[in-house]
Amino acid sequence: MLSTQQRTTTSTATTTPVRPSTPESEVVTPAPRINPFATPYGSIPGSKTGSSTGLAVPQERYFRSRRVKKGTVERPWLNKKDPKEKWVTIIPILGILIGLGISAFLIWDGLQTVVVHEYCPVLDEDFSSGLDSSIWTKEVEVGGFGNGQFEMTTDTDENAFIKDGALHIKPTLQNSDWIEHNKVINLLEDGTCTSSLAQNCITGTNTTNGTIVNPVKSARLNTKTGASIKYGRVEVTARMPDGDWLWPAIWMLPVDAKYGQWPKSGEIDIAESRGNDYSHPQGGNNIVSSTIHWGPDSANDAWWRNNVKRQALHTTYAKGFHTFGLEWSEKYMFTYVDTRLLQVMYVNFDRPFWEKGQFPLSDSNGTRLVDPWSQTGRHATPFDQDFYLILNVAVGGTNGWFKDGKSGKPWVDGSPSAKRDFWNARDEWFPTWGGNAEMIVKSVKMWQQKGYNGC
Repeated sequence: MLSTQQRTTTSTATTTPVRPSTPESEVVTPAPRINPFATPYGSIPGSKTGSSTGLAVPQERYFRSRRVKKGTVERPWLNKKDPKEKWVTIIPILGILIGLGISAFLIWDGLQTVVVHEYCPVLDEDFSSGLDSSIWTKEVEVGGFGNGQFEMTTDTDENAFIKDGALHIKPTLQNSDWIEHNKVINLLEDGTCTSSLAQNCITGTNTTNGTIVNPVKSARLNTKTGASIKYGRVEVTARMPDGDWLWPAIWMLPVDAKYGQWPKSGEIDIAESRGNDYSHPQGGNNIVSSTIHWGPDSANDAWWRNNVKRQALHTTYAKGFHTFGLEWSEKYMFTYVDTRLLQVMYVNFDRPFWEKGQFPLSDSNGTRLVDPWSQTGRHATPFDQDFYLILNVAVGGTNGWFKDGKSGKPWVDGSPSAKRDFWNARDEWFPTWGGNAEMIVKSVKMWQQKGYNGC
């Protein structure tokens, strides 16, 4: 048997192990990091560790979720529902239904204003059989057509002719002999003048005062005796000309001018352009514009209230053919290019044109201006009568279509020698005409709206 002192020594040796000393030269290797998700030593019973001392031998155990199991948490709000809770669903549904109802009404109301018109064909011209004189009239004048235009219009094949199944309207230079010497052009003598005014039929060159005959020749054709419509559609497929100071136009005038002389009876400009290039500040052959003219006199023409331009996309209207169209009814009028979806000008006949114009009470002389339209009771007046179609290529002019001082304009509108100044600068502008200084028209179509003119 061991003595008390020996038992004490043995017990101490068992419970307190003696660590061997480590030489200072020996490198101590750090112990590996303990897995934070492993179960701590003290939480494992000694019987499971195999140690009689109860100290845990490290064992890795994965983390287990201690989420509350479904159904174990009380939810008293499910046992008793709030009576106002149903409105959280009802109110949004009501809002959706009301929105759908309003949308349906607006669509229905909009459709009531859209009239699907039926049409009767009036003209379908492709020029395959030449130029039909029963439809087309070549206007012959030297008066400048109220705009101070520089061209005289002829009825010769030099300026209007059919080639390759298309109508060509081509401006040409005047005979220099008629400009450099005293000459007179009298269209009354040969009976070719189509104007009833003598000043539009006679002109001359006077070398003393500097006046000259029209420096260029061109053509202007109309359908006044062959085709006209009161409400309907027009489509002209054409290529615009390329050249400085050219002024192509596709437009309409009234057959009978029921409400008085221009602009009382109106004018419809489907498409107008300029032959200058895109650098022209007012727009060259990359731009077409549409407008309507109306007013109690020429000094009070309200065309600017409806003038709209459309630019060609990455090209010009002289590079290829385009369809220039008009749709016109008793309620509205609009022009378009190529498709009715590409509208240029839109005019709604929703109020009298006298009201639209906001004209002054009197003219510059103090004479009171009189409303020439409202007595009809129709908001479309003066655009409620037969109109005919005109195709032409003008040159220059003194009405402001080409602004003074822009793009090297060689004349001034107010100058009495405007025509001669233009002629003297021909070495600058005539080379720009090249081979494309003409309007080429492939087809012209006109339809009459049913219910009018016997349609």
